Amino acid sequence: MKTEELEGIVASNGVQGVGADEESVIASSGTKTKRSKMVAGAVVLVLVVASGLWYWYTQGYETTDDAQIDGHINSVSSRIAGTIEKVYVEDNQLVQAGQPLVDLDTRELKISVEQSGAQYAEAVAHLNAETPNVAITQNSNEAGIAMAKTQLMDAQAGLDAAEHDREGAASRLTESQATAKRDQLQADRYRQLFEKEETSKQEYENYTATAQASNARLAASQSALASADKVVLQRKAQLESQTVHLAEVTKNAPHSLAMREASAQSQKAGVDLAHADLDHSQLNLSYAHIVAPVTGVVTERSAEQGNRVQSGEQLLMVVDTSHLWVTANFKETQLRSMHPGRKVEVKVDALGCTYQGVVESMPAITGARSSVLPPENATGNYVKVVQRLPVRIALTPGQTDLDLLRPGMSVEAKVALR
Repeated sequence: MKTEELEGIVASNGVQGVGADEESVIASSGTKTKRSKMVAGAVVLVLVVASGLWYWYTQGYETTDDAQIDGHINSVSSRIAGTIEKVYVEDNQLVQAGQPLVDLDTRELKISVEQSGAQYAEAVAHLNAETPNVAITQNSNEAGIAMAKTQLMDAQAGLDAAEHDREGAASRLTESQATAKRDQLQADRYRQLFEKEETSKQEYENYTATAQASNARLAASQSALASADKVVLQRKAQLESQTVHLAEVTKNAPHSLAMREASAQSQKAGVDLAHADLDHSQLNLSYAHIVAPVTGVVTERSAEQGNRVQSGEQLLMVVDTSHLWVTANFKETQLRSMHPGRKVEVKVDALGCTYQGVVESMPAITGARSSVLPPENATGNYVKVVQRLPVRIALTPGQTDLDLLRPGMSVEAKVALR
């Protein structure tokens, strides 16, 4: 209340003035009013600054509680069918890579290895017996071709000799014909002289005998020429036969050699097949001894001694606890400023601890798209839903109690955007 208003009130009440106490009260009231305004202004200023700082702070990171620890979970299965003979581990037991886990009964497998080994030895023996036949066949073919060529040459030589003999026989026949004609003329002339008694009977008989001998030689020459013609025909037939034989041997030699080589290749293939079967049997025998694929913790053990298991049947799982990461499912609207290398704070619910990490990689697709039944937006009943994408976060190594983390633990991830 102002001083002028107080004086007016006093004057209206017939009071001529105020004392010192009233003036003190008036001054005190004015001071309190100013102080209240200053306090209110300061509070408003603090709220505005706090709101600005809060807004700036919340825009500097993205957070989600839809996150969990992930790791490699190795399913240990039997690669062959068999009976479990020994189990070496229990659930939650720490094992090292290569440490025995389960043994299967190996008696049947060893018998199979022995059978495969015997079949392999038999195949090798067959191959060793067949391999020399290739060289033998090749040599035999070369010898056969050489012999056929020799026989052909002999046949050609025989034909040449027969034709030469025929030419000789023909020449002798011509000579015999001339001689016989001459002697016959002499005999006829002496016959006429003998009939005229101009020559002796003895001379007549001599020329007649000579003519008869010439005719006999002529007949012999004719027979020799006919025989020579037959020999020539025989030699020509032999030459044709040897020519065909040489062509046949030459043509069949590569085929017979190819058959031997194919037989040898077949035997070699049998050896390879038997060797592969032996390797498979030995491999199956090695599968009977099952070891830990990685260092980790055993879980979900279902293997029991004496159980019959099938190929591919899961026996237990080994969780690799030495290599863990965080899978954080952020909304798609939270990924605008997020990229690999951003620092991350990870709060683990089970331990109440906070760990440091970095964004290792960004997702390729949304979680809905990678589900068993992804949404189909082209059906006409589309409803827009904000999607979540799994971001992989690597934990910084060397932090305390990292060995206490287990896959599946719920966490809260806070990614710094600045």
